[in-house]
Amino acid sequence: MHINANHLTHFYIDGQWVAPAVSGPLHEVVNPATEKSSYAIAFANKADVDRAVNAAHRAFPLFSATSREERVDLLGRICSAYEKRMDDVAAAVTEEMGAPLHGLSKAFQAPLGLWHFQTTAAIADSFPFEQALGTTRVLKEPVGVCAMVTPWNWPLNQMVCKIAPALAAGCTIVLKPSQYAPLSAIILAEILHEAGVPAGVFNLIQGEGSQLGGMLAAHPLVDLVSLTGSNPAGVAVAKAAADSVKKVSLELGGKSANIILDDADFPVAITHAVHQMMANSGQSCNAPSRLLVPADRLEEVERLAVAACAQLTVGDPLNPATSIGPVANARQYLKVLNMIGKGISDGATLLCGGPGMPEGVRRGYFVKPTIFSRVDNKMTIAREEIFGPVLAIITYENDEDAIRIANDSPYGLSGYVFGGTLERARHVAKRLRTGMVHLNGATADLTAPFGGYKQSGNGREWGAAGLEEFLETKSVMGWEPAA
Repeated sequence: MHINANHLTHFYIDGQWVAPAVSGPLHEVVNPATEKSSYAIAFANKADVDRAVNAAHRAFPLFSATSREERVDLLGRICSAYEKRMDDVAAAVTEEMGAPLHGLSKAFQAPLGLWHFQTTAAIADSFPFEQALGTTRVLKEPVGVCAMVTPWNWPLNQMVCKIAPALAAGCTIVLKPSQYAPLSAIILAEILHEAGVPAGVFNLIQGEGSQLGGMLAAHPLVDLVSLTGSNPAGVAVAKAAADSVKKVSLELGGKSANIILDDADFPVAITHAVHQMMANSGQSCNAPSRLLVPADRLEEVERLAVAACAQLTVGDPLNPATSIGPVANARQYLKVLNMIGKGISDGATLLCGGPGMPEGVRRGYFVKPTIFSRVDNKMTIAREEIFGPVLAIITYENDEDAIRIANDSPYGLSGYVFGGTLERARHVAKRLRTGMVHLNGATADLTAPFGGYKQSGNGREWGAAGLEEFLETKSVMGWEPAA
């Protein structure tokens, strides 16, 4: 991985790498596979937040006046620069959060950033920034200075699905990535600099979200705050933003149900369910963490689920044979182990996995892929987001019961349905109170809106809906003369 060591202890503000306003202790970045410190970064304070926001504020008038063509061209240059750094991005993600290098970081984690830039450029090229409505012209204009707080689990995806549409809209940006995933953000800043993003349009500061998130959300010169993270973080940011009535976009937790209908292909559906849940060590907000199956097929499901889990290899993320790496940090590791213990104490049946290190592993934040069966939907492991490789199997009596259980959750991010026919799967999908539903193993669509109902957040990312988040709507009456 090639990264400028000087950039680790500096912030990218107003087009250059600058030292913190106040020197302080550095904070170690721990490799979750080895538990050893790899790098150390500087944390920002209020003075750094002010510098970054002021730079974005100064840059906004000129950048917001650029043409669609100029911004699409800028996204194209970013794509070219990104492609040259793809291996560096993938290595950084593996280093900072433990994703398997070959099967995940190079295959999905790193390319997702490029794909979002490419998708956004294509959408912006034909987006209706102006529309006629009788004699009125409706204009879509950039919202202003955008503060972005992003997590560690899919770092490039979560940064770029905000940054790309903000740039396409003509907004300026202050990014605060997770303190656990700072390396990929630094490389992304280097990419944007190389591509010629104007000074002040993109700014990067590092530090704790619990401190900097509130500062950014409350800042009088910030017009929009976009956060992906935990529900407590989302609530705190929304409260901090409320006094200035700024736009807030939140992508929060999930406890997505995966309904296997009785006419589904069970070997295919159950294998997909287990592998989809365990991917990225279960650290995906839209992971299908509740597996809903017909009660009279439970023993068959249990056998298939254990067999699917046995196909997974936990270990060194640099090993090409590894499919499951560690969870991303010590805090998350302890949380996941505590939730596994809670599942056992609450009386769920442990089919495989459980506490303790995976076989052959001696260090690192590794968790055994764990499956609980005979789970009641009122149990903690069925109500709370675990964010680890832990699957809960819940039985239902009929389709109506499955829909009821699926919707019985404070979350509503995603859902999954496997059925023998698309027609039946579609019928169930329409009844789910979630922002997204995947039918019969359908993969993510970067042009489709990403976001949830209820406590899973508000607003949408990805595609044209993601671009809309960074736009204000202005109606100009009398633009055309009356007939």
